[in-house]
Amino acid sequence: MQFETRAIHVGQEPEPRTGAVVVPIYQTSTFAQPRVGEHTGYEYARTGNPTRTALQECLASLEGTEQAVCFASGLAAEDAVLRLLAPGDHVVMANDVYGGTWRLISKVHARYGIEVSAVDLTDLDAVAAAFRPTTRFVWAETPSNPLLKVLDLAALAELAHDRDAWLVADNTFATPYLQRPTDLGADLVVHSTTKYLGGHSDVVGGAACTDAQTAADLAFLQNAVGAVPGPFDSWLTLRGIKTLGVRMDRHCANAGRIAEFLADHDRVEQVLYPGLSDHPGHELAARQMTGFGGMISFRVAGGVEAARRVAEGTRLFFLAESLGGVESLIEHPGIMTHASVVGTDLEVADDLLRISVGIESVDDLLADLATALD
Repeated sequence: MQFETRAIHVGQEPEPRTGAVVVPIYQTSTFAQPRVGEHTGYEYARTGNPTRTALQECLASLEGTEQAVCFASGLAAEDAVLRLLAPGDHVVMANDVYGGTWRLISKVHARYGIEVSAVDLTDLDAVAAAFRPTTRFVWAETPSNPLLKVLDLAALAELAHDRDAWLVADNTFATPYLQRPTDLGADLVVHSTTKYLGGHSDVVGGAACTDAQTAADLAFLQNAVGAVPGPFDSWLTLRGIKTLGVRMDRHCANAGRIAEFLADHDRVEQVLYPGLSDHPGHELAARQMTGFGGMISFRVAGGVEAARRVAEGTRLFFLAESLGGVESLIEHPGIMTHASVVGTDLEVADDLLRISVGIESVDDLLADLATALD
């Protein structure tokens, strides 16, 4: 089955008792057992829920992995992945990852002996130099948040595997519709399913997609730690995935038009979008992805105050954190989503804005940005 078909059908057979064509919301905390010590596959909803199972099966199919394990948020998924490490282990992490990811490893897991180095993962020599005997993960976001860097996943996987390490790829921005990291050698793929997979700004969730043994280890943590998505959250995400392909086509088309508009605007100093031919990762993105995505960052002439005025001057682009929904959003990363990295090597420019381009009429979106910029 092709991607769009799997998004609608994998893990989503009609419910056998009634024939319902949509996976039910199994809104229950526990399951009756026929005998002591025996159950029908489900016993307690933290451990497993049929709605969550359907979502996990679908995600694994879309990412091309043996299994997927879902969590209550993207950071909960990343937390579980980092719990696979032991004190003294080292992570080579991209130096422009999402601020919450950096906060999680540098402020939380560092307290328990996990070490991390922030490296420009577009510089393969720098990546190689950052390895230690204790390095276990190379942690990559591509395209990255918020600088839209494009990383060579195949090359990073080769570097990692030659040194007995794993490549962990955050595929939130691209989604499996535009990019499949495991096809390029990644060992584990993480998602904030809150974003494009859910797609409607109405649910928070996360996922880790990997091989069966690692998934079993993550499922143990899922149950033992308890950061699981509820059945309604799982159902909303599954519903969103059904239209992922058609939504991403529109996100990409709209973003391409808007990136060109911004690149020609005299009040914009720089546009970061892999679809532009002058983007340093453009050719790599064209090889590695089937589309350039719906995320754009740009720097506003006039500094931080001008950037603030633009962010507060849009009407259709809601001023809000998050991304990947059908509606367009604008935010100031340095003050909002990436405030936790201010004062570190990961700090972003204060004149940078990030937009998540929705699926509205692109002409309306262009007019909205033009008004805010002018």
